[in-house]
Amino acid sequence: MIGQLTGRLIEKTPTEIVVDCAGVGYEVRISLNTFSALGTEEAVKVFTKLIVREDAHLLYGFHTKEEREMFNHLVSVSGIGPNTAMIMLSSLTPDEVANAIQSEDVRTIQSIKGIGAKTAQRVIIDLKDKVLKLSVASENIAFSHNTIRFDALNALVSLGFDKKSADKVLDKLVTGQESLEELIKGALKLL
Repeated sequence: MIGQLTGRLIEKTPTEIVVDCAGVGYEVRISLNTFSALGTEEAVKVFTKLIVREDAHLLYGFHTKEEREMFNHLVSVSGIGPNTAMIMLSSLTPDEVANAIQSEDVRTIQSIKGIGAKTAQRVIIDLKDKVLKLSVASENIAFSHNTIRFDALNALVSLGFDKKSADKVLDKLVTGQESLEELIKGALKLL
């Protein structure tokens, strides 16, 4: 499997790039989010997913590991192929897809070209638990400066509380002076 490519960007279109790695040019299909994130850099690093079909070996590229992980989750859903997953990731960021799944927002998912009501519901049902783990993991990056808040959020989510509700309660409670135990106890009183 090819997990990432680091090399020189030779060609770039909104749907595909060619990356030169030691004299070999790899054609990589990308989302519009990755296209925007790559900018005009000549030296690039893209995280990849190789899809092998009967008639082709296709390489899909992503600017972040989170986007690649969301792609992997999306293609695991019956009725969502790699091209549909790329359309979803071109229409919405991985965080927006995760938020739509978390909040069971069928309209947002259905607004993506090629996604009907049944497929949108299937995406929500199949990925709700997987995306919760993904979004909690990404909280670690966003709140690395405040590990107590992250630990409290992670604890509340693992206790079965809704991430958004717990997040709102923690926003009200965090002053920067409380311990992890005080923060969790305070949140439990309000949830």
